[in-house]
Amino acid sequence: MPELPEVEVIRRGIAQRVEGARLQRAVLRAPCLRYPIPAGLARTLAGRTLVTAKRRGKYLLLDFAGGHLLVHLGMSGSLRFVAPGTAPERHDHADFVFGELVLRLTDPRRFGALLWLTGDPLAHPLIAKLGIEPLTRAFTAEWLRRALHGKTVAIKPAIMDSGLVVGVGNIYAAESLFDAGIDPRRAAGRVSLARLERLVPAVKKTLRAAIRAGGSTLRDFCNTDGGMGDFQTRHQVYDRAGAPCLRCGAPIRQIRQGQRSTYYCPRCQR
Repeated sequence: MPELPEVEVIRRGIAQRVEGARLQRAVLRAPCLRYPIPAGLARTLAGRTLVTAKRRGKYLLLDFAGGHLLVHLGMSGSLRFVAPGTAPERHDHADFVFGELVLRLTDPRRFGALLWLTGDPLAHPLIAKLGIEPLTRAFTAEWLRRALHGKTVAIKPAIMDSGLVVGVGNIYAAESLFDAGIDPRRAAGRVSLARLERLVPAVKKTLRAAIRAGGSTLRDFCNTDGGMGDFQTRHQVYDRAGAPCLRCGAPIRQIRQGQRSTYYCPRCQR
């Protein structure tokens, strides 16, 4: 699933190429994804100018002045630019035509979303419930200490909770906890402030590194140019079960937490 780094990479690609451009027309080929696509959306969008491309958590908010197009990529969706006249394939559900640039939405599993929001987009039910943005100054060790107070859930699923912190998916939680030297099984409410003072900058560093690398491409993710991310080649623990730790040489362990695989070094993470 595209997480914060992947969605931010896509946001930047859209902003670089079509911010300030007029959307000539939208071609919608599916009646719904996860939710029904609003009736008349193509007519609503035609002729509008894309003012700015924003992101909130894993949601894209494309500001068209007077409304926002909310886009979520679900489990395996992508947004990429294609040449005009490129024939759509089976899972290509929408085209947004900006002159000679066509932004194509592909979603094989139809778990994404395409909605039109008027008013304050941050008040929409899908957005309003989201937690803090981890790359902001407000995300501090002291803030996280207060947010985790009394929580018995393990620290890894805690920081993956989008109602607490947005966009820290399975890969980035595992890598951040390794960088901070914290056992992913430790109860969230029992992680000391000193450890959180290592974890918060580790989360920020990991996410920023992933953005610079173009995100992680494990299966379907591609950027707006159709290229793959590169962060998966830099994983220190994720998907490295049995391989030697890059710091100490101990075998990386794999466990299940909830429905997710967790990877960690038993010697470096305590």
